[in-house]
Amino acid sequence: MQKQRLLVNGKRLKDELEIFADYGRTPNNGVTRLALSEEDRLARDYFCECCEQLGMTVKVDDKGSIWATLRGIEDKPPIIMGSHLDTVKKGGRFDGVLGVLAGLEVVRTLVENNITPRIPITIVNITNEEGARFEPSMMASGVLSGKFDKSEMLKKKDSDGVTFEDALEKIGYTGEIKNRLEEGTAFLELHVEQGPVLESENFAIGVVEAVMGMVCYEIEITGESDHAGTTPMAMRKDALFAMNDFIQSIRPQLGKLDDELVFTVGRVNVKPNIHTVIPNKVVFSLEARHKDESVIKEVEKKIQEHSQMIINQGDCDVKLTKMWFRDTVWFDEKLIDLLEKAAQTLGYSYKKMISGAGHDAQFINRIIPSVMLFVPSKNGKSHCEEEATTWRECEQGANMLLEVILTMVKE
Repeated sequence: MQKQRLLVNGKRLKDELEIFADYGRTPNNGVTRLALSEEDRLARDYFCECCEQLGMTVKVDDKGSIWATLRGIEDKPPIIMGSHLDTVKKGGRFDGVLGVLAGLEVVRTLVENNITPRIPITIVNITNEEGARFEPSMMASGVLSGKFDKSEMLKKKDSDGVTFEDALEKIGYTGEIKNRLEEGTAFLELHVEQGPVLESENFAIGVVEAVMGMVCYEIEITGESDHAGTTPMAMRKDALFAMNDFIQSIRPQLGKLDDELVFTVGRVNVKPNIHTVIPNKVVFSLEARHKDESVIKEVEKKIQEHSQMIINQGDCDVKLTKMWFRDTVWFDEKLIDLLEKAAQTLGYSYKKMISGAGHDAQFINRIIPSVMLFVPSKNGKSHCEEEATTWRECEQGANMLLEVILTMVKE
């Protein structure tokens, strides 16, 4: 008779997810738990309490990230699981927190079955992944990996003028630099997909091969303000119309580059924003994401060309500022293979995929071998109160982590 596989306690995971949702639960069953807020403090305190009850050693680093470690038989670099506890305003109950609590459930399963892992197991809550209160997103993992400067990040302010450093001190999570991650065997991040692919194609698990590269430009078009009623159309230098020309011309060109390319005009500021005045300035963002660096370079080329087209029309000037850029981050092939084997062992349907959203794992990958796995998001919703993943899907994600952990600690 085949030995029954060890699985997590799905009901316990569900109960914990609901408990954590109470730290910032909104009227429409979403969550607002901004980084370093009182709600975040309460969630952190409870997380630390849960870990300590399991006999784990809990440490806090100098960016407030929490590292809880279950001792192993051998004193070797740990296998790390986790994600983040902070949310956006009126976000969902699963984004980030699922990865932390699934890790907690894996450790609980090991402890209650008297399994001492060969090497240590660590669960991490990484501070300020969302960047909803303090920009940029993935701040703590960015500092950890050398992407961001710590001193600059500590000075970042929220909309009320509170600095990150002061907020960290206020909630009592100013830790020590010696508690930072320095080495590890692997980092595993479970996350909701935040997109519609897994659900629409009926897959239970997404095995994430990479986080796709992106580029974001701020485009500033400057014209002249005049009276909206007295200035003939032929004599206008309308910055908003010029923006419209730019978008209408570049959209089909970008669409032809590659079917997997996604691009967005996500922010638009119009000045003076008065209905009786011709706009004299428009500032907007254009972001594009793709796994292939050559496609991203083609996007940048198109932006340059269409900006010059607006200038050549002679009505407005255009200024381009490259705001953000990242290369595609490819995850560890051996860990990807372990995830595939885990899905096959557990009988879960899976799809290898590229993440369009950024995650802490892309920065942690610069330090230690990393990988991500996704579970479905209902209707692709995330960063909103409607975000939903079934309890069964959450349980399957946690079982994937457990299966990989059991395999790795036996090797």
